[in-house]
Amino acid sequence: MLITPFIQGVGSGGGLIVAIGAQNAFVLSQGVRGNYHVLIALICILCDTVFITAGIAGVGASVSANPSLSQWLTWGGAGFLFVYGWGSLRSALQGGKLDTSDLTVRSLKSAIMTTLAVTLLNPHFYLDTVVLLGSISSQFHGKNRVLFWAGAVSASTVWFISLSLGGRMLAPVFKKQIAWRILDTLVCATMWTIGVLLVLHGISG
Repeated sequence: MLITPFIQGVGSGGGLIVAIGAQNAFVLSQGVRGNYHVLIALICILCDTVFITAGIAGVGASVSANPSLSQWLTWGGAGFLFVYGWGSLRSALQGGKLDTSDLTVRSLKSAIMTTLAVTLLNPHFYLDTVVLLGSISSQFHGKNRVLFWAGAVSASTVWFISLSLGGRMLAPVFKKQIAWRILDTLVCATMWTIGVLLVLHGISG
């Protein structure tokens, strides 16, 4: 079914993007304050789209052309997802909360530069968008890979718009440990599910 690659794209992209981190905390904090929050969300979406596209087009195509590399990255990607999921599960068990009190910008230039910094200076950003999503996409070809890309980009778009426009509503919620516990548990379930699918793909391949 053509919808399956799209759903896997949403799950893969969404599971990686919503993990607690400086970028999400920054976007949410500016949404709470109304400080250039729409522009900040658009910059995050644009960065994600550019690097997800590069990963799926470049890494995905290169991997597909090399069966042994494809197999290696499939198993490596699955292993990473299981470890990533375990980290989210451990975070859910420990609990956490979001503190937005010291994250603010006071000018348009500051908003742009800070957004680019919390996005592009994070090594995990490249690992997630270029390497991991690129390797996961290698199991799809042609139209299916485009659908996977659309799913990943859609997840990014919906998430950052939700954080930005829903900031005032979400901030009080995510200052509670139970909210992060639920979110981290969902991230873990998503990562492990995709990991299992990759393992099955590796076995069948």
